Amino acid sequence: MNADELRALQAPLKTQYRERPETGLVTLHAEGRVGENVTCKIETGKARVEAGLHPATADILLEALVGCAGVTLNAVATALGIPLRDATIRAEGDLDFRGTLGVSKDVPVGFKQIRLNFDLDADASEEQLATLIRLTERYCVVYQTLSHPADISVLHRVISR
Repeated sequence: MNADELRALQAPLKTQYRERPETGLVTLHAEGRVGENVTCKIETGKARVEAGLHPATADILLEALVGCAGVTLNAVATALGIPLRDATIRAEGDLDFRGTLGVSKDVPVGFKQIRLNFDLDADASEEQLATLIRLTERYCVVYQTLSHPADISVLHRVISR
């Protein structure tokens, strides 16, 4: 896809959102179901992911960040006319499992720090690459949500069979 094709694809949505701003607010959904051996099966729309009680469970957050940043990077590069021959996106985070496992109440649950790295193979100036990364950060939904956390409400209901 080139910049003109991307603009043509996005143009009707941008017009709609400008003319009718209320249509820009969309509620997305995710659903999981508890499984055997303390797991949760999540339908992603493309595949089923199984989260469980092991260190890799926390990887799901990093994978979401990498996926979103990668798609955003690709779209921004296309829009800016920066051809990427290749790009690798890596996220790594520091997590103290003593908090998650309830070993220490003094240790917070969650990542203490996350590092997002881009390895880019492109013929572009440093200024162009800086703009590419700045705009990728600006438009990556997962990055922005982690940087500026959303309000989360938790509800429950009891169902009987």
